[in-house]
Amino acid sequence: MKYSSIIEKMTIEEKAAILSGKNVWQSRNIDRLGIPSIFCADGPHGIRKQAKEGDHLGLNPSLPATCFPTAATVANSWDEALCEDIGNALGEEAAAQGVNVLLGPGLNIKRSPLCGRNFEYFSEDPYQAGKMAASYIRGIQNQGVYACPKHFAVNSQELRRMAMNAVLDERTLREIYLEGFEIAVKEGGAKSIMTSYNEVNGTYANENKHLLQDILRKEWGFDGIVITDWGGSNDHVKGIAAGSNLEMPSPGLDSARQVVKAVEEGSLSMETLDACVDDLLDAVFTLTKEKEAKRQSFDQKRHHELARKAAEESVVLLKNSEKLLPLKPGCKVALIGDFAIEPRYQGAGSSLVKPLHLETMETEIGNFPLNCIGIAKGYLRSKRPDAGLESQAKELAARADVVLYCFGLDELSESEGMDRSHMRLPENQIHLLQSLAEVNPNIVGIISAGSAIEMPWQNFCKAILHGFLGGEAGPGAMLRVLTGVVSPSGHLSETYPIRYEDTPAYQYYPSEERNSEYREGIYIGYRYYDTVNIPVQYPFGYGLSYTTFAYSDLEVSENGVEFTLKNTGAYDGKEVAQLYIGGPRETVFRPEKELKGFAKVFLKAGESKRVTIPFDDKTFRYWNTATGRFEVEGGDYTVFIGSSAADVKLTQTIPVKGTTQVFPYQPEALPSYYSGSIKKVPAKEFETLLGHPIPDGKWKNELGINDAICQMHQAKSLLARLVFKILTGLKTRSEAKGKPNLNLLFIYNMPFRGIAKMTGGAVSMEMAEGMVLAVNGHLFRGLKKIIGGYFANAKANRAYEKKLSGK
Repeated sequence: MKYSSIIEKMTIEEKAAILSGKNVWQSRNIDRLGIPSIFCADGPHGIRKQAKEGDHLGLNPSLPATCFPTAATVANSWDEALCEDIGNALGEEAAAQGVNVLLGPGLNIKRSPLCGRNFEYFSEDPYQAGKMAASYIRGIQNQGVYACPKHFAVNSQELRRMAMNAVLDERTLREIYLEGFEIAVKEGGAKSIMTSYNEVNGTYANENKHLLQDILRKEWGFDGIVITDWGGSNDHVKGIAAGSNLEMPSPGLDSARQVVKAVEEGSLSMETLDACVDDLLDAVFTLTKEKEAKRQSFDQKRHHELARKAAEESVVLLKNSEKLLPLKPGCKVALIGDFAIEPRYQGAGSSLVKPLHLETMETEIGNFPLNCIGIAKGYLRSKRPDAGLESQAKELAARADVVLYCFGLDELSESEGMDRSHMRLPENQIHLLQSLAEVNPNIVGIISAGSAIEMPWQNFCKAILHGFLGGEAGPGAMLRVLTGVVSPSGHLSETYPIRYEDTPAYQYYPSEERNSEYREGIYIGYRYYDTVNIPVQYPFGYGLSYTTFAYSDLEVSENGVEFTLKNTGAYDGKEVAQLYIGGPRETVFRPEKELKGFAKVFLKAGESKRVTIPFDDKTFRYWNTATGRFEVEGGDYTVFIGSSAADVKLTQTIPVKGTTQVFPYQPEALPSYYSGSIKKVPAKEFETLLGHPIPDGKWKNELGINDAICQMHQAKSLLARLVFKILTGLKTRSEAKGKPNLNLLFIYNMPFRGIAKMTGGAVSMEMAEGMVLAVNGHLFRGLKKIIGGYFANAKANRAYEKKLSGK
């Protein structure tokens, strides 16, 4: 241990207390021993440090910070150097605001387009997500701040996110849901990691020894600290036993008392407790020392320009009929759409940033060589139709050469705490688009959205630019692309299916009760669509440019691939060249191909370059459940080089030597997985893949401490059902206003034990258990436990605080 001399001086009460937060954002300091606290803040795409009293969901205002594009946006850049630059800027701002641990980036896999938090995640592909995240992490940690990638692991839905069990086989876990984190740890050097709210195969992620010990620390060599998601601790003693170091936000001292009791009774060893404390102390002293050397300011102008560059590099040109774009100088344009006036530039939830300088299309368009003949709102964000606004927009559109129509998903459509119910855009926006097309066929659709959408209306647009959620400088970036100052170079980091019913997890998402069964296995996103030849609207990796590129002269060696890329068009531009690998599929089932490398290459008009993409340890591997490790199956592999998963330019077949003759599967027992047709996998076949029976995920007759408050609709207590109806009514009314009530959503999906973890010590676990008794119809027994627990908790807290103060 690094800090044995300090740990020897700590009382058991101090050791137990330091492993939980003292408030919403800070760890506990112990002044007697010179142990300071560290400060955590949300920050996937900008620093969210609250100015006054902290709260998890950003209800109180935060300090201004640069609002960079979200991860779902920047992932479309496929630019690792850009990601590291953004990370450096985030680290600078964190250090300037006194933040020690930046809670991001988020790199969970986009299993379903409906996950409400997809705007915060990079990709449907773990390799790409890991590479982008590792770059962010290196940048952040260059500034003496710890990055904290999240949410580890298998966090794919917001509905009942703290009361959900992800059930999946080990191969799917390793290849899809952990690979990004593996890259973030091994290549990014992440010094902290945040556990997810959910259970993984029956054990909460924060107390899952398989995740935290076997994989994270032993296999990957992680030597940092593990932090719970806010309110994500279930059993703190089990968390410590698994190697979780910091329970957040501020559960009070009830958790600490449980730890002390466990040590005294022998269910938790002092050695395990000391090791957990030592890891945390290492982080605390390292971070506070780093903080002393960092400056207290940053260059706001440079960061804004970087935010604009990030948005530019991430804009995806989906369509450009008749080469309508770039717009010609002096072109008469009508700027239409609520988003042109009030941009949708980030998602809703704990990542909400207060921008330093927010641009709008309305204010920026005058800086470009366009003849803007007018601006019209056109539609209401609330989704209500408005004939007057529509009439004004149509009149304006009829007079223009080109209509710039700004539309997309509104705030209510994408938010932490709730999943989407469909993939459609608001009907009033599409109705207006159709009306505009009646008077002007030259429509450029400018989309703002952080998740995949259905696009049956795209024929009403001659050109489509997708800006995703472009941050504070997104409008200026979009105008630079529209006018040809910048040639678009973004490529999609997720597939855009034709309809939601086509998606691989459609039958299994979200979980109906406690279990979320990942029956689709490894067939996520393009892995599924390509394997079973499902047509899509826009494939993974897709993106157009104002120029064109040619691929030739592929050479494959044992170390990687090399080929020539030429800009064959009239504009300078950047191409995202992608390497996919397809292996033999008879003995071990696998997708048709998988992303294993990429390179973003700038070429002047007419220029050629030799591009090299190296192989690495992930190029040919698969997880072999029979040997318990990654193996390579011997045989012929196909190398695919292309500009998207569906646009392959070059191929070559190469022989690869295997590492074992022990294989995990019997093909006849897993027909769905060998064919890739996983939309209706029978329970028996899924159990064969799992290697054990599907666990019981049915809700019980009585609610438990880990059931969500939104499940009170089935409570035996009439009062509890009334509370549920009230909460549901409040939720419905907030949705009708067009903006989510984040605090209400958090409560709605929170389990009863979360009340004990999120109230700063005011509620103990005993009191939470009393609430469950009352909800289950045992009102008086419950009230007795709540009231008795209240006084016992207050008395025990005072006694513990006295011990901590040394009085």
